[in-house]
Amino acid sequence: MSDDFMLDTDDLERRMKGAIASLRTEFASLRTGRASASMLEPVMVDAYGQSTPINQVGTVNVPEPRMVTINVWDKALVNKVEKAIRESGLGINPQMNGTIIMLPIPELNEERRRELTKVAGTYAEHARVSIRNIRRDGMDQIKKAKADGMSEDDQKLWESEMQDLTNKYIAQIDETLETKQTEIMQV
Repeated sequence: MSDDFMLDTDDLERRMKGAIASLRTEFASLRTGRASASMLEPVMVDAYGQSTPINQVGTVNVPEPRMVTINVWDKALVNKVEKAIRESGLGINPQMNGTIIMLPIPELNEERRRELTKVAGTYAEHARVSIRNIRRDGMDQIKKAKADGMSEDDQKLWESEMQDLTNKYIAQIDETLETKQTEIMQV
């Protein structure tokens, strides 16, 4: 029975890739002094009795490097969208023009840049925790197989493979974080 054990590394690796993809999405929402439609992705609007992403209540455009506009489709939601942006913690002051909300992106000062690098670090730490949780799931599978009669040599081999996979993805997180922090600190 112990010879039949196969750790589903494909599934574990797929989950780790998902954690990296989630981190990249969170990083895209961090503003770096340039306008980007993706910076509004985490902002949710209370629309029609449920939490809805901004891009589902209006058209998000970037007409110039320091401006994002949102053309809200339903006039009744304009104030809710504005409120959601104000309360999002993005540090942007929305300006209303009928059903169009304009978001001028201010130049980042040194203090705000440092703050954003800390936020990026927090996002990276969450991703590391996700990777470690996936590693723990893999190790639990190995321990269960050991209890079912797997040899100690096989156990060590699988644990080593699991750790190598974990190290690979933690290194990717660190590399992605370093790139994002450099981008944020760039004036």
